[in-house]
Amino acid sequence: MSSDTDRPVTTRTSERGAATRGALLEAARQVFVSSGFAEAGVTEVVARAKASVGSLYHHFSGGKAELYTALFDEFQDRQIQRSKQATQAARAAGVTDPMELLIAGARAYLEGCFEERELSALFLRGDGPPGFEVYMREKLGQWVRRNAALFDEDEGALAVVITGALAAVAQHVSLAEDVAAARRLADEALVIIRGIRRPSGEPPAEGPAAASA
Repeated sequence: MSSDTDRPVTTRTSERGAATRGALLEAARQVFVSSGFAEAGVTEVVARAKASVGSLYHHFSGGKAELYTALFDEFQDRQIQRSKQATQAARAAGVTDPMELLIAGARAYLEGCFEERELSALFLRGDGPPGFEVYMREKLGQWVRRNAALFDEDEGALAVVITGALAAVAQHVSLAEDVAAARRLADEALVIIRGIRRPSGEPPAEGPAAASA
């Protein structure tokens, strides 16, 4: 039977490093959510993570600003994965209409805002590190391009409008105090977005998802 002593030192070191990094991120999430970015202290983060200040700067040379951005990146990665899986499931169910595929992904994205509401709200309160809002806009631009890829080239404006609307809905559901009311608003917003007409003036196609809505 093998033991830790039989494993390569580099492997054990890598695993410990990954564990430390994960502990620092989780501790940072707790501190940022409870105190906000501006009031959060590095010493509190490392204390909660049972790590050292040196290990924090080893993994996050930019200090708490880099921790904050790393949390955002991981959250966005999870959101993208949720949307991607929902879109793929819709395609597998026979949905071909671009609007219906976008709605499927958007619904999954908004559900992620509900599931990780504290974290989602953290990034929308305007209490991030300097330059973070610019970084968020860059990420939104990537989201626009992903959504635009679902439509024809001449429907790029439609994708921009819809994505902007979805961003506003995501902000509302993340910051609203009444979760039940926020869920109702999210459902109503998706119905409105589904009804948006294409630039040609043609109404959206009635796909399987629309029929079941």
